[in-house]
Amino acid sequence: MNKNNIYDVVVIGSGPGGYVAAIRAAQLKQKVLVIEKNELGGVCLNWGCIPTKALLRSSEIFTYGSKANKFGINSNKLSFSLKNIVKRSREVAAKLSLGIDYLFKKNSIEVVKGNAYIKDSNTVIISYNKKDEEVSAKNIIIATGASPKFPKFLNGKEDIIWNYKNAMIPDKLPKSLGIIGSGAIGIEFASFYNDLGSNVSIFEMKDRICPNEDYDISLTLETELSKKGIKFFKKSNVKNIIKKDNIQLITTENNHDIEYIFDKVIVAVGVEGNTDNLGLENTKVKTKNKQIITYKFGKTDESNIYAIGDVAGLPWLAHKASHEGIKCVEFLTQFNTNQAEEHSIIPSCIYSNPQVASIGLTEESALELNKNIKVGKFPLSANGKALALGDSVGFVKTLYDGNTGEILGAHMIGPEVTELINTFSLAMRLEATETDIMNTIFPHPTLSETIHESTLDAFNKAIHI
Repeated sequence: MNKNNIYDVVVIGSGPGGYVAAIRAAQLKQKVLVIEKNELGGVCLNWGCIPTKALLRSSEIFTYGSKANKFGINSNKLSFSLKNIVKRSREVAAKLSLGIDYLFKKNSIEVVKGNAYIKDSNTVIISYNKKDEEVSAKNIIIATGASPKFPKFLNGKEDIIWNYKNAMIPDKLPKSLGIIGSGAIGIEFASFYNDLGSNVSIFEMKDRICPNEDYDISLTLETELSKKGIKFFKKSNVKNIIKKDNIQLITTENNHDIEYIFDKVIVAVGVEGNTDNLGLENTKVKTKNKQIITYKFGKTDESNIYAIGDVAGLPWLAHKASHEGIKCVEFLTQFNTNQAEEHSIIPSCIYSNPQVASIGLTEESALELNKNIKVGKFPLSANGKALALGDSVGFVKTLYDGNTGEILGAHMIGPEVTELINTFSLAMRLEATETDIMNTIFPHPTLSETIHESTLDAFNKAIHI
Protein backbone atom coordinates (compact mmCIF):
# COMPACT_ATOMS: atom_id res chain seq x y z
CA MET A 1 0.00 0.00 0.00
CA ASN A 2 1.07 3.60 -0.46
CA LYS A 3 2.92 5.33 2.34
CA ASN A 4 0.12 7.51 3.68
CA ASN A 5 -2.63 4.91 3.13
CA ILE A 6 -4.96 7.50 1.59
CA TYR A 7 -7.00 6.52 -1.47
CA ASP A 8 -9.58 8.16 -3.66
CA VAL A 9 -11.51 4.91 -4.02
CA VAL A 10 -11.39 1.75 -1.91
CA VAL A 11 -13.23 -1.17 -3.51
CA ILE A 12 -14.22 -4.09 -1.28
CA GLY A 13 -14.46 -7.18 -3.48
CA SER A 14 -13.00 -7.99 -6.90
CA GLY A 15 -15.86 -9.75 -8.68
CA PRO A 16 -17.38 -8.47 -11.94
CA GLY A 17 -18.63 -5.35 -10.18
CA GLY A 18 -15.57 -4.64 -8.07
CA TYR A 19 -12.77 -5.20 -10.55
CA VAL A 20 -14.54 -3.29 -13.33
CA ALA A 21 -15.24 -0.38 -10.97
CA ALA A 22 -11.60 -0.37 -9.89
CA ILE A 23 -10.29 -0.29 -13.46
CA ARG A 24 -12.69 2.48 -14.50
CA ALA A 25 -11.72 4.52 -11.44
CA ALA A 26 -8.04 4.13 -12.30
CA GLN A 27 -8.75 5.22 -15.87
CA LEU A 28 -10.28 8.38 -14.40
CA LYS A 29 -7.03 9.12 -12.51
CA GLN A 30 -8.21 7.90 -9.12
CA LYS A 31 -5.86 6.29 -6.62
CA VAL A 32 -7.49 2.90 -6.12
CA LEU A 33 -7.17 0.10 -3.57
CA VAL A 34 -8.97 -3.23 -3.95
CA ILE A 35 -9.49 -5.45 -0.92
CA GLU A 36 -10.21 -9.11 -1.75
CA LYS A 37 -10.35 -11.92 0.80
CA ASN A 38 -10.33 -14.76 -1.74
CA GLU A 39 -9.37 -15.10 -5.42
CA LEU A 40 -9.32 -12.16 -7.80
CA GLY A 41 -12.45 -12.23 -9.92
CA GLY A 42 -14.79 -13.25 -7.13
CA VAL A 43 -17.27 -16.11 -7.23
CA CYS A 44 -18.33 -15.44 -10.83
CA LEU A 45 -14.93 -15.90 -12.37
CA ASN A 46 -13.62 -18.59 -10.03
CA TRP A 47 -16.68 -20.59 -8.97
CA GLY A 48 -19.61 -19.36 -11.03
CA CYS A 49 -20.17 -17.88 -14.47
CA ILE A 50 -16.92 -18.88 -16.16
CA PRO A 51 -16.02 -22.35 -14.85
CA THR A 52 -19.63 -23.55 -15.07
CA LYS A 53 -19.67 -22.60 -18.75
CA ALA A 54 -16.46 -24.57 -19.23
CA LEU A 55 -18.10 -27.59 -17.60
CA LEU A 56 -21.22 -27.18 -19.72
CA ARG A 57 -19.12 -26.92 -22.87
CA SER A 58 -17.58 -30.30 -22.09
CA SER A 59 -20.95 -31.95 -21.51
CA GLU A 60 -22.30 -30.28 -24.64
CA ILE A 61 -19.47 -31.66 -26.77
CA PHE A 62 -20.02 -35.11 -25.25
CA THR A 63 -23.71 -34.88 -26.14
CA TYR A 64 -22.91 -33.80 -29.69
CA GLY A 65 -20.44 -36.66 -29.95
CA SER A 66 -23.12 -39.16 -29.00
CA LYS A 67 -25.14 -37.86 -31.96
CA ALA A 68 -22.19 -37.89 -34.36
CA ASN A 69 -23.53 -40.84 -36.36
CA LYS A 70 -26.33 -38.60 -37.59
CA PHE A 71 -23.67 -36.40 -39.19
CA GLY A 72 -21.89 -39.32 -40.85
CA ILE A 73 -19.20 -39.59 -38.17
CA ASN A 74 -18.37 -42.83 -36.33
CA SER A 75 -18.49 -42.28 -32.56
CA ASN A 76 -18.79 -45.83 -31.24
CA LYS A 77 -15.99 -45.45 -28.67
CA LEU A 78 -17.03 -42.12 -27.17
CA SER A 79 -16.11 -41.62 -23.50
CA PHE A 80 -15.14 -38.84 -21.11
CA SER A 81 -12.77 -38.19 -18.22
CA LEU A 82 -14.52 -36.35 -15.39
CA LYS A 83 -11.12 -35.50 -13.92
CA ASN A 84 -10.02 -33.79 -17.13
CA ILE A 85 -13.35 -32.01 -17.54
CA VAL A 86 -12.92 -30.50 -14.09
CA LYS A 87 -9.25 -29.77 -14.75
CA ARG A 88 -10.04 -27.78 -17.88
CA SER A 89 -12.72 -25.81 -16.05
CA ARG A 90 -10.27 -24.85 -13.29
CA GLU A 91 -7.61 -23.90 -15.84
CA VAL A 92 -10.00 -21.54 -17.62
CA ALA A 93 -10.89 -19.86 -14.32
CA ALA A 94 -7.24 -19.57 -13.27
CA LYS A 95 -6.27 -18.01 -16.59
CA LEU A 96 -8.90 -15.30 -16.28
CA SER A 97 -8.00 -14.61 -12.64
CA LEU A 98 -4.41 -14.02 -13.74
CA GLY A 99 -5.82 -11.72 -16.40
CA ILE A 100 -7.43 -9.52 -13.76
CA ASP A 101 -4.15 -9.41 -11.84
CA TYR A 102 -2.47 -8.21 -15.05
CA LEU A 103 -5.14 -5.54 -15.63
CA PHE A 104 -4.75 -4.27 -12.07
CA LYS A 105 -1.00 -3.92 -12.51
CA LYS A 106 -1.45 -2.27 -15.91
CA ASN A 107 -3.75 0.33 -14.33
CA SER A 108 -1.61 0.81 -11.17
CA ILE A 109 -4.34 -0.55 -8.91
CA GLU A 110 -3.18 -1.75 -5.51
CA VAL A 111 -4.55 -5.02 -4.16
CA VAL A 112 -4.56 -6.38 -0.63
CA LYS A 113 -5.67 -9.93 0.13
CA GLY A 114 -7.55 -9.67 3.39
CA ASN A 115 -10.81 -8.91 5.19
CA ALA A 116 -12.27 -5.42 5.12
CA TYR A 117 -14.08 -3.78 8.03
CA ILE A 118 -15.54 -0.29 7.71
CA LYS A 119 -14.58 1.63 10.84
CA ASP A 120 -16.37 4.79 9.71
CA SER A 121 -17.40 6.40 6.44
CA ASN A 122 -13.81 7.26 5.54
CA THR A 123 -11.81 4.51 7.23
CA VAL A 124 -11.41 0.84 6.39
CA ILE A 125 -9.52 -1.66 8.56
CA ILE A 126 -7.84 -4.45 6.60
CA SER A 127 -6.98 -7.69 8.38
CA TYR A 128 -4.21 -9.56 6.55
CA ASN A 129 -0.99 -11.39 7.34
CA LYS A 130 -2.06 -11.61 11.01
CA LYS A 131 -2.21 -7.84 11.39
CA ASP A 132 -4.67 -4.98 11.05
CA GLU A 133 -4.01 -1.84 9.05
CA GLU A 134 -6.14 1.24 8.52
CA VAL A 135 -6.60 3.04 5.22
CA SER A 136 -8.42 6.27 4.48
CA ALA A 137 -10.88 6.48 1.62
CA LYS A 138 -12.63 9.43 0.03
CA ASN A 139 -15.10 6.94 -1.44
CA ILE A 140 -15.88 3.31 -0.61
CA ILE A 141 -17.49 0.90 -3.07
CA ILE A 142 -18.92 -2.27 -1.55
CA ALA A 143 -18.89 -5.09 -4.10
CA THR A 144 -18.83 -8.12 -1.83
CA GLY A 145 -21.27 -10.22 -3.84
CA ALA A 146 -23.59 -12.84 -2.42
CA SER A 147 -23.57 -16.38 -1.05
CA PRO A 148 -25.99 -19.29 -1.48
CA LYS A 149 -29.10 -19.11 0.66
CA PHE A 150 -30.21 -22.23 2.51
CA PRO A 151 -33.61 -23.21 3.94
CA LYS A 152 -33.92 -22.97 7.72
CA PHE A 153 -34.22 -26.74 8.09
CA LEU A 154 -30.60 -27.01 6.92
CA ASN A 155 -29.21 -24.86 9.74
CA GLY A 156 -26.24 -26.74 11.16
CA LYS A 157 -26.53 -29.44 8.49
CA GLU A 158 -24.97 -27.62 5.52
CA ASP A 159 -22.25 -30.26 5.28
CA ILE A 160 -24.68 -32.94 4.08
CA ILE A 161 -25.44 -31.16 0.81
CA TRP A 162 -23.33 -30.29 -2.19
CA ASN A 163 -22.60 -26.58 -2.38
CA TYR A 164 -21.72 -25.01 -5.72
CA LYS A 165 -17.99 -25.59 -5.17
CA ASN A 166 -18.52 -29.29 -4.47
CA ALA A 167 -20.69 -29.60 -7.56
CA MET A 168 -18.02 -27.98 -9.74
CA ILE A 169 -15.13 -30.20 -8.71
CA PRO A 170 -16.68 -33.68 -8.31
CA ASP A 171 -14.28 -36.59 -7.87
CA LYS A 172 -16.86 -38.96 -9.33
CA LEU A 173 -20.18 -38.73 -11.13
CA PRO A 174 -23.18 -39.22 -8.82
CA LYS A 175 -25.58 -41.88 -10.04
CA SER A 176 -28.49 -39.84 -8.73
CA LEU A 177 -28.68 -36.11 -8.07
CA GLY A 178 -31.47 -34.10 -6.46
CA ILE A 179 -31.62 -30.37 -7.07
CA ILE A 180 -33.78 -28.01 -5.03
CA GLY A 181 -34.70 -25.00 -7.14
CA SER A 182 -35.21 -24.56 -10.87
CA GLY A 183 -33.59 -21.20 -11.47
CA ALA A 184 -30.54 -20.71 -13.69
CA ILE A 185 -28.10 -22.41 -11.29
CA GLY A 186 -30.29 -25.46 -10.72
CA ILE A 187 -31.08 -25.88 -14.41
CA GLU A 188 -27.44 -25.52 -15.50
CA PHE A 189 -26.19 -28.12 -13.01
CA ALA A 190 -29.07 -30.40 -14.02
CA SER A 191 -28.12 -30.07 -17.68
CA PHE A 192 -24.43 -30.77 -17.03
CA TYR A 193 -24.89 -33.85 -14.87
CA ASN A 194 -27.73 -35.25 -16.95
CA ASP A 195 -25.69 -34.96 -20.15
CA LEU A 196 -22.90 -36.96 -18.50
CA GLY A 197 -25.25 -39.71 -17.31
CA SER A 198 -26.54 -38.86 -13.82
CA ASN A 199 -30.20 -39.42 -12.98
CA VAL A 200 -31.33 -35.89 -12.14
CA SER A 201 -34.47 -34.75 -10.33
CA ILE A 202 -35.46 -31.11 -9.80
CA PHE A 203 -37.80 -29.94 -7.03
CA GLU A 204 -39.61 -26.63 -7.54
CA MET A 205 -42.12 -25.18 -5.09
CA LYS A 206 -43.97 -23.19 -7.77
CA ASP A 207 -46.19 -24.61 -10.49
CA ARG A 208 -43.59 -24.32 -13.27
CA ILE A 209 -39.83 -24.37 -13.65
CA CYS A 210 -37.87 -21.15 -14.20
CA PRO A 211 -40.90 -19.25 -12.89
CA ASN A 212 -39.41 -15.86 -13.75
CA GLU A 213 -39.20 -16.73 -17.44
CA ASP A 214 -41.97 -16.31 -20.01
CA TYR A 215 -44.51 -19.11 -19.68
CA ASP A 216 -43.81 -20.49 -23.17
CA ILE A 217 -40.10 -20.68 -22.35
CA SER A 218 -40.70 -22.51 -19.06
CA LEU A 219 -43.00 -25.02 -20.71
CA THR A 220 -40.67 -25.73 -23.64
CA LEU A 221 -37.58 -26.01 -21.43
CA GLU A 222 -39.31 -28.52 -19.15
CA THR A 223 -40.48 -30.52 -22.16
CA GLU A 224 -37.02 -30.71 -23.71
CA LEU A 225 -35.19 -31.50 -20.47
CA SER A 226 -37.80 -34.14 -19.64
CA LYS A 227 -37.07 -35.81 -22.99
CA LYS A 228 -33.45 -36.08 -21.84
CA GLY A 229 -34.55 -37.88 -18.68
CA ILE A 230 -34.59 -35.08 -16.10
CA LYS A 231 -37.50 -35.47 -13.69
CA PHE A 232 -39.43 -32.48 -12.37
CA PHE A 233 -41.45 -32.27 -9.15
CA LYS A 234 -43.40 -29.02 -9.14
CA LYS A 235 -45.50 -27.60 -6.31
CA SER A 236 -43.08 -29.53 -4.16
CA ASN A 237 -42.12 -28.20 -0.73
CA VAL A 238 -38.87 -29.72 0.53
CA LYS A 239 -39.15 -29.92 4.31
CA ASN A 240 -36.04 -31.84 5.33
CA ILE A 241 -32.83 -33.50 4.15
CA ILE A 242 -31.33 -36.35 6.18
CA LYS A 243 -27.93 -38.01 5.70
CA LYS A 244 -27.72 -41.74 6.35
CA ASP A 245 -26.01 -44.22 4.02
CA ASN A 246 -27.19 -41.87 1.29
CA ILE A 247 -29.17 -38.63 1.31
CA GLN A 248 -32.89 -38.71 2.03
CA LEU A 249 -34.88 -35.74 0.75
CA ILE A 250 -38.35 -35.36 2.23
CA THR A 251 -40.99 -33.27 0.47
CA THR A 252 -44.62 -32.40 0.98
CA GLU A 253 -46.72 -32.90 -2.14
CA ASN A 254 -50.52 -32.75 -2.15
CA ASN A 255 -50.48 -32.77 1.67
CA HIS A 256 -48.44 -35.99 1.77
CA ASP A 257 -44.82 -36.48 2.83
CA ILE A 258 -42.75 -38.28 0.21
CA GLU A 259 -39.17 -39.50 0.58
CA TYR A 260 -36.60 -39.53 -2.24
CA ILE A 261 -33.12 -41.04 -2.11
CA PHE A 262 -30.09 -39.48 -3.83
CA ASP A 263 -26.32 -39.81 -3.87
CA LYS A 264 -25.97 -36.02 -3.81
CA VAL A 265 -28.26 -33.02 -3.31
CA ILE A 266 -27.71 -29.45 -4.51
CA VAL A 267 -29.63 -26.55 -2.98
CA ALA A 268 -30.13 -23.73 -5.49
CA VAL A 269 -32.86 -21.54 -4.03
CA GLY A 270 -31.20 -18.16 -4.43
CA VAL A 271 -28.53 -16.07 -2.74
CA GLU A 272 -28.21 -13.43 -0.06
CA GLY A 273 -25.84 -10.49 0.09
CA ASN A 274 -22.48 -10.71 1.85
CA THR A 275 -23.12 -7.95 4.38
CA ASP A 276 -21.99 -9.64 7.60
CA ASN A 277 -18.88 -8.39 9.43
CA LEU A 278 -18.41 -5.39 7.13
CA GLY A 279 -18.95 -2.79 9.83
CA LEU A 280 -22.03 -1.34 8.19
CA GLU A 281 -23.38 -0.58 11.66
CA ASN A 282 -20.67 2.10 11.88
CA THR A 283 -22.22 3.95 8.94
CA LYS A 284 -25.59 5.22 7.76
CA VAL A 285 -25.81 2.38 5.21
CA LYS A 286 -29.11 0.53 5.46
CA THR A 287 -29.83 -3.10 4.63
CA LYS A 288 -32.92 -5.21 4.08
CA ASN A 289 -32.88 -9.00 3.99
CA LYS A 290 -29.08 -8.94 3.76
CA GLN A 291 -29.13 -6.65 0.72
CA ILE A 292 -27.74 -3.12 0.86
CA ILE A 293 -30.39 -0.53 0.04
CA THR A 294 -29.17 1.56 -2.87
CA TYR A 295 -30.37 4.38 -5.05
CA LYS A 296 -29.33 5.79 -8.42
CA PHE A 297 -25.67 5.13 -9.28
CA GLY A 298 -25.30 2.72 -6.35
CA LYS A 299 -25.60 5.48 -3.75
CA THR A 300 -26.42 4.44 -0.19
CA ASP A 301 -27.62 6.48 2.77
CA GLU A 302 -23.96 7.29 3.50
CA SER A 303 -22.92 9.98 1.02
CA ASN A 304 -19.53 8.55 0.07
CA ILE A 305 -20.31 4.83 0.33
CA TYR A 306 -21.69 2.97 -2.67
CA ALA A 307 -22.83 -0.62 -3.26
CA ILE A 308 -22.97 -2.49 -6.56
CA GLY A 309 -23.69 -5.99 -7.82
CA ASP A 310 -25.29 -8.87 -5.96
CA VAL A 311 -24.87 -7.29 -2.52
CA ALA A 312 -27.17 -4.49 -3.73
CA GLY A 313 -29.94 -6.89 -4.70
CA LEU A 314 -31.72 -8.15 -7.79
CA PRO A 315 -31.06 -9.00 -10.50
CA TRP A 316 -28.13 -11.21 -9.47
CA LEU A 317 -26.24 -10.95 -12.74
CA ALA A 318 -22.54 -10.38 -13.36
CA HIS A 319 -23.08 -8.07 -16.33
CA LYS A 320 -25.44 -5.95 -14.24
CA ALA A 321 -22.73 -5.65 -11.59
CA SER A 322 -20.10 -4.56 -14.12
CA HIS A 323 -22.42 -1.97 -15.62
CA GLU A 324 -23.27 -0.64 -12.17
CA GLY A 325 -19.56 -0.43 -11.36
CA ILE A 326 -18.86 1.80 -14.34
CA LYS A 327 -21.87 4.05 -13.75
CA CYS A 328 -21.07 4.31 -10.04
CA VAL A 329 -17.47 5.38 -10.62
CA GLU A 330 -18.36 7.83 -13.38
CA PHE A 331 -20.86 9.42 -10.99
CA LEU A 332 -18.61 9.70 -7.96
CA THR A 333 -15.83 11.22 -10.10
CA GLN A 334 -18.38 13.57 -11.71
CA PHE A 335 -17.39 12.21 -15.13
CA ASN A 336 -21.00 11.34 -15.98
CA THR A 337 -23.82 12.26 -13.62
CA ASN A 338 -26.72 11.93 -16.04
CA GLN A 339 -27.06 8.29 -17.00
CA ALA A 340 -27.63 5.51 -14.48
CA GLU A 341 -28.13 1.81 -15.08
CA GLU A 342 -31.41 0.74 -16.66
CA HIS A 343 -32.64 -2.41 -14.96
CA SER A 344 -35.56 -2.81 -17.37
CA ILE A 345 -33.27 -3.79 -20.25
CA ILE A 346 -30.85 -6.19 -18.60
CA PRO A 347 -30.70 -9.53 -20.45
CA SER A 348 -30.58 -12.82 -18.56
CA CYS A 349 -29.26 -16.15 -19.79
CA ILE A 350 -29.41 -19.83 -18.83
CA TYR A 351 -26.64 -21.93 -20.38
CA SER A 352 -28.44 -25.26 -20.31
CA ASN A 353 -28.96 -27.47 -23.32
CA PRO A 354 -31.09 -25.95 -24.85
CA GLN A 355 -30.06 -22.44 -23.87
CA VAL A 356 -32.49 -19.76 -22.69
CA ALA A 357 -32.19 -15.98 -23.01
CA SER A 358 -34.60 -13.17 -22.23
CA ILE A 359 -34.94 -9.43 -21.82
CA GLY A 360 -37.75 -7.08 -20.85
CA LEU A 361 -41.35 -7.99 -20.10
CA THR A 362 -42.80 -11.47 -20.35
CA GLU A 363 -46.13 -11.84 -22.11
CA GLU A 364 -47.81 -12.41 -18.74
CA SER A 365 -46.32 -9.29 -17.13
CA ALA A 366 -47.14 -7.17 -20.19
CA LEU A 367 -50.78 -8.25 -20.02
CA GLU A 368 -50.87 -7.50 -16.28
CA LEU A 369 -49.78 -3.95 -17.14
CA ASN A 370 -52.68 -3.75 -19.60
CA LYS A 371 -50.31 -3.28 -22.51
CA ASN A 372 -51.64 -3.52 -26.05
CA ILE A 373 -49.15 -6.12 -27.22
CA LYS A 374 -48.22 -7.72 -30.49
CA VAL A 375 -46.60 -11.14 -30.04
CA GLY A 376 -44.44 -12.80 -32.65
CA LYS A 377 -42.99 -16.30 -32.52
CA PHE A 378 -40.69 -18.06 -34.94
CA PRO A 379 -39.57 -21.70 -34.55
CA LEU A 380 -35.97 -22.73 -35.11
CA SER A 381 -37.32 -25.73 -37.01
CA ALA A 382 -38.05 -23.27 -39.85
CA ASN A 383 -34.54 -21.77 -39.77
CA GLY A 384 -32.01 -23.09 -42.29
CA LYS A 385 -28.93 -22.61 -40.10
CA ALA A 386 -30.54 -24.46 -37.18
CA LEU A 387 -31.42 -27.37 -39.44
CA ALA A 388 -27.88 -27.45 -40.84
CA LEU A 389 -26.53 -27.52 -37.28
CA GLY A 390 -28.83 -30.41 -36.46
CA ASP A 391 -30.13 -28.41 -33.51
CA SER A 392 -33.52 -26.97 -34.36
CA VAL A 393 -35.40 -27.20 -31.06
CA GLY A 394 -36.74 -23.90 -29.77
CA PHE A 395 -38.05 -20.55 -30.88
CA VAL A 396 -37.67 -16.78 -30.65
CA LYS A 397 -40.60 -14.84 -29.20
CA THR A 398 -40.91 -11.06 -29.38
CA LEU A 399 -43.30 -8.62 -27.75
CA TYR A 400 -44.07 -5.19 -29.16
CA ASP A 401 -46.30 -2.33 -28.08
CA GLY A 402 -49.17 -2.39 -30.56
CA ASN A 403 -49.56 1.38 -30.41
CA THR A 404 -45.96 2.61 -30.59
CA GLY A 405 -43.92 -0.30 -31.94
CA GLU A 406 -41.71 -0.22 -28.82
CA ILE A 407 -39.90 -3.47 -28.07
CA LEU A 408 -41.33 -4.68 -24.77
CA GLY A 409 -39.47 -7.97 -24.46
CA ALA A 410 -37.82 -10.90 -26.18
CA HIS A 411 -37.58 -14.54 -25.11
CA MET A 412 -35.58 -17.31 -26.74
CA ILE A 413 -34.83 -20.98 -26.32
CA GLY A 414 -32.49 -22.98 -28.51
CA PRO A 415 -28.85 -23.24 -29.63
CA GLU A 416 -26.66 -20.21 -28.83
CA VAL A 417 -29.59 -17.94 -28.07
CA THR A 418 -27.43 -16.41 -25.32
CA GLU A 419 -25.51 -14.80 -28.19
CA LEU A 420 -28.66 -13.70 -30.03
CA ILE A 421 -30.25 -11.78 -27.14
CA ASN A 422 -27.71 -8.97 -27.52
CA THR A 423 -29.52 -7.75 -30.63
CA PHE A 424 -32.50 -6.89 -28.47
CA SER A 425 -30.31 -5.41 -25.71
CA LEU A 426 -28.92 -2.92 -28.20
CA ALA A 427 -32.24 -2.34 -29.97
CA MET A 428 -34.03 -1.57 -26.70
CA ARG A 429 -31.17 0.66 -25.55
CA LEU A 430 -31.45 2.65 -28.79
CA GLU A 431 -35.25 2.72 -28.53
CA ALA A 432 -35.64 0.90 -31.83
CA THR A 433 -39.13 -0.02 -33.01
CA GLU A 434 -40.53 -2.92 -34.98
CA THR A 435 -39.90 -0.98 -38.20
CA ASP A 436 -36.18 -0.74 -37.43
CA ILE A 437 -35.93 -4.50 -36.92
CA MET A 438 -38.02 -5.23 -40.01
CA ASN A 439 -35.83 -2.97 -42.15
CA THR A 440 -32.57 -4.50 -40.90
CA ILE A 441 -30.85 -6.96 -43.24
CA PHE A 442 -29.88 -10.12 -41.33
CA PRO A 443 -27.22 -12.38 -42.89
CA HIS A 444 -28.28 -15.73 -44.33
CA PRO A 445 -28.03 -18.45 -43.23
CA THR A 446 -27.82 -17.49 -39.56
CA LEU A 447 -29.76 -18.14 -36.40
CA SER A 448 -30.22 -14.37 -36.14
CA GLU A 449 -32.79 -14.51 -38.93
CA THR A 450 -35.23 -15.80 -36.31
CA ILE A 451 -35.13 -12.33 -34.71
CA HIS A 452 -36.27 -10.79 -37.98
CA GLU A 453 -38.94 -13.41 -38.63
CA SER A 454 -40.40 -13.29 -35.12
CA THR A 455 -40.72 -9.51 -35.44
CA LEU A 456 -42.43 -9.90 -38.80
CA ASP A 457 -44.74 -12.51 -37.27
CA ALA A 458 -45.82 -10.09 -34.53
CA PHE A 459 -47.35 -7.97 -37.29
CA ASN A 460 -48.57 -10.86 -39.48
CA LYS A 461 -45.77 -10.39 -42.01
CA ALA A 462 -43.64 -13.52 -41.43
CA ILE A 463 -42.19 -14.95 -44.64
CA HIS A 464 -41.10 -18.47 -43.68
CA ILE A 465 -44.03 -19.72 -41.60
